[in-house]
Amino acid sequence: MYGWERLVLLKHLLEQGLPKTEIAARLGVSRGLIYHWLRTGQLDLEVDALCTPRARRSVATKLDPYKAIITARLDTYPELSAVRLFDEVRAAGYPGGVAQLQLFVRQVRPRPPVDPVVRFETPPGHQAQVDFATFRFPWGRRHVFLVVLGYSRLLWLQFYPRQTMATVIEALEAAFTYLGGVPRELLFDQMRAVIVDDARPTGGRVLENPEFLRFATHWGFRIRACRPYRAQTKGKVERPVRYVRDNFVYGREFLGDGDLNAQALLWMDHTANPRVHGTTHEVPRERFERDERAVLQPLPAGRYTPLVLSPHRLTRPELAAGSARARHPVVEVERRPLAAYAQLAGAEAEA
Repeated sequence: MYGWERLVLLKHLLEQGLPKTEIAARLGVSRGLIYHWLRTGQLDLEVDALCTPRARRSVATKLDPYKAIITARLDTYPELSAVRLFDEVRAAGYPGGVAQLQLFVRQVRPRPPVDPVVRFETPPGHQAQVDFATFRFPWGRRHVFLVVLGYSRLLWLQFYPRQTMATVIEALEAAFTYLGGVPRELLFDQMRAVIVDDARPTGGRVLENPEFLRFATHWGFRIRACRPYRAQTKGKVERPVRYVRDNFVYGREFLGDGDLNAQALLWMDHTANPRVHGTTHEVPRERFERDERAVLQPLPAGRYTPLVLSPHRLTRPELAAGSARARHPVVEVERRPLAAYAQLAGAEAEA
């Protein structure tokens, strides 16, 4: 049998219509052999035989007698480790090593069905997704607060030293001011400042922080929470976290918090929101101005006044010194003149 390249070339030259004598001279074979191949059909048979991959012969292994045991155990207990299975088949007489068993387990272990995440789109002005992400800078750890409008993908962000409710309130007020309006609902992950408890997996309901509920009522949006361990449903804001990390933070230098947030606003206006978005294939700023800005809810007349005042955070020197402030926490008291109480009493009497 001649080599595959020579046989394929012979077939190609024959299809080109070259004389048999010239083909024989090029390939170094006799003209009679070429006629014999054509007459008997052996040329096509040999080319097909060389092009068809040979079946790989299966080689018996020491593990073969025990594969049924492994398969049966994995069908019943899919999460059994290869080390545990190795102990079991070795007790049954398996004389081989663990590497061969690990390879077989990777091939036959049942794979749990993937829980599909259905991408859903929201109408203009309906929803914004909210999240925190943590970054480390030379002067300390900072948390970026991101707001992404679900329809236009317009992005707002700023960095804060803490992830408190006061931070969430301050950041959302700044975001709403930037947007010029308020979406009808905000989707949060299991953010502790917002969600006190989520009993939906056991048939219960979401319990929101009362202070934040009052804040949401003041600004006119509904609170929505991702189900526990299902943060992927908040993908419109999860992906921007990576985008901020790779496109904004990485490779830049910042002088401190003020410079960090100033650069973030410039990046937001000149890079993030004017780019073509990979999912909508539109520019977020243009999509927002065209379809979304006009349908956002109007801003309220004033800012939100918290009902519960945040306690004073004691510094380490204050705690170490056992100061009067540490022994007696400061309580904010509203002071009113006596005339105000007289007016209240008079109003009640008239009623």
